[in-house]
Amino acid sequence: MTLATGKLIARDLRRLGLDSGDTVLVHSSLSAVGSVPGGEQAVAAAIRTVVGSGGTIVVPAQSWQLCDPAYLKMAPEATWDQIRDSLPPYDKRWTPTRTMGRLAEAIRTHPEAVRSDHPHRSFAAWGPDAETIVASHALDDPVGEGSPLAVLDAMGARVLLLGVSWDKCTALHLGESRSGRELARVANGAPMVVDGKRRWVEFTEPAVDDSDFFAVGAACEADQPDSVKRERVGNAEGRLVDMPALVAFAAKWMAEHR
Repeated sequence: MTLATGKLIARDLRRLGLDSGDTVLVHSSLSAVGSVPGGEQAVAAAIRTVVGSGGTIVVPAQSWQLCDPAYLKMAPEATWDQIRDSLPPYDKRWTPTRTMGRLAEAIRTHPEAVRSDHPHRSFAAWGPDAETIVASHALDDPVGEGSPLAVLDAMGARVLLLGVSWDKCTALHLGESRSGRELARVANGAPMVVDGKRRWVEFTEPAVDDSDFFAVGAACEADQPDSVKRERVGNAEGRLVDMPALVAFAAKWMAEHR
């Protein structure tokens, strides 16, 4: 494994096709990129260097720890009410991400980054279009038309998979919502601040399914080989794809195969 500096990562991202002014939704595994002097900050800076001051970087900033314990089913039922009463309320600036990786957390905590209002499935954005992207995020539609994903799609954003594969691609959930397949709804809830006070807020949301995301991505690469660009970025495999094309393909594929 070779040393991957910020300059080399920026070079590789340009070879991949990332360009100045791009709005890019990033999913990443820093460990796959390799040993980077400066770690996640250096990688974030490299992406910023490539997209420039006119580009906007977006990352999933999900905080699963605030989900209803009945939804997670990771604690004895007898403790659920106590957990609901004890969880700290969602705070866009302070609530940490979970399982999103170090790069996503570094971008979320950048002083210029802003974050959407969903307590479980938020997105963080850094750049001139950040406020527009995260302005609205429906509790009951976290990855569909009421989410930042729909805004990104309308903007013609790009998706960067850096050291991860299609199973981490949240954009495919937007394709799922547009597939015409009816999704069951499940109950959830979160601690939130409402009118200045902590409240436990209940809502329902679609029961999304990522079990076929590998198959969707592979089919897209096979059917439209020119639409997905691949290049080594540091020590990781990088994929770059235009989000509208990917979402449209996923919606059609899921309509036909699910």
